[in-house]
Amino acid sequence: MSVQDTMMRADADFQKAVSHLREEFARLQVGRAGAGLVESVMVDMYGVMQPLKAVANISIPDSRTIQIQPWDKSALAPIERAIINANTGLNPNNDGILIRINVPPLTEERRVEITKQVRKLAEDARISVRTARQDAHNSFKKLKADNVITEDDLHSSDKKLQLKVDEVNQTIDDITKAKEQDVMKV
Repeated sequence: MSVQDTMMRADADFQKAVSHLREEFARLQVGRAGAGLVESVMVDMYGVMQPLKAVANISIPDSRTIQIQPWDKSALAPIERAIINANTGLNPNNDGILIRINVPPLTEERRVEITKQVRKLAEDARISVRTARQDAHNSFKKLKADNVITEDDLHSSDKKLQLKVDEVNQTIDDITKAKEQDVMKV
């Protein structure tokens, strides 16, 4: 494996951490209805666990309502059960045709809780980035030990890697700050 391959693999790992963070942020309830709140809830259909988006149409008729219309009417009860069991804090209302979920406005206390959760998710992303950086650094050291690269190449590779890590950490900070502002906005 070359220095360039190692850098490409590290960069891919960095981007995975950022995209995972964005997905996690989309799942957080911020007082507005959004398909991201429920689309990944796992539903037991026909003996197989499937994401909700695979068994029903999810729509947002207004800013406080999520509407779920299953493609198979027999899926209403399992979907309702799955949403309750997912501990999303949302209460589904089954009317026999579709499921409506009213998203309550957030209290100040709940906003502070979600902000803490946002910070924890951001720290998890930073940990993933540090782990990927360490893996790449170890690969560089191995290349140096195998006399594939020189000491100078090792240092320049580490510097390039650190610049990329700093850039990704700044992106994580920007995404986190934007999400915190979104959560605290009344």
